[in-house]
Amino acid sequence: MTQVTAQMSASLDGFYTGPRDPRNPTDMSSWMQGPEAPGFFRVTRWVVDAMAWRERVGAAGGEASINSEILEETFSSAGAYVMGRRMFDAGEVPWGDEPPFRAPVFVVTHRPRAVLERQGGTSFTFVTEGPERAVELAREAAGSKDVAVAGGGEVLRQVLRAGLLDQLEVHIAPVLLGEGQRLFDPGLGLGAEDGIELVATRVVAGPDVTHVRYTVSGRSRLVLDDRGASGELVGSARPEQ
Repeated sequence: MTQVTAQMSASLDGFYTGPRDPRNPTDMSSWMQGPEAPGFFRVTRWVVDAMAWRERVGAAGGEASINSEILEETFSSAGAYVMGRRMFDAGEVPWGDEPPFRAPVFVVTHRPRAVLERQGGTSFTFVTEGPERAVELAREAAGSKDVAVAGGGEVLRQVLRAGLLDQLEVHIAPVLLGEGQRLFDPGLGLGAEDGIELVATRVVAGPDVTHVRYTVSGRSRLVLDDRGASGELVGSARPEQ
């Protein structure tokens, strides 16, 4: 059965890029020279070093590691992708004529554009009706494979907030960036008494990145945990004199 999945790399303190450039909030032509790029390339260093990624973009070298296996697994399971417009704008030129997706990509945007066909099976369809419609179209295109939310963080939060995400994998880089764009922020729209529950289904730890996969259980009501309120439990928790 088709699942909606997401993969994102982040620092230990929760940032997936450096700070957004306030001078050019929508112009992504100079993204590589802006403040976002250094943080982004630090948390995704494990991707660039992996053989599976280099083969995908037509580059030589790379490591045949567990990281490479996880990337290959990610690519092979995806039948269609959903991404935000800023991610597309930043990647359009660097991806070149044969982007790494090799599947239909649905771009959530407010700016209409004709479908962009690329070599290798990648096409970019620009969806102006919101992330729900983009996921719906991606499901139709994915067949029996998964719909992968490729990023960035804003569109991931929109899909999660809408209750459309089934699986989330966070690749945690062992670095503290200190500032930048947070993967999860108040944009999730949760109240003080609500939460989104996750169940960890796989943890793969390495020296350069830790991969944690979760099943998304959905929203739940947060309740006061008063199990330590009874005299018996409180007493049993006291150290011996």
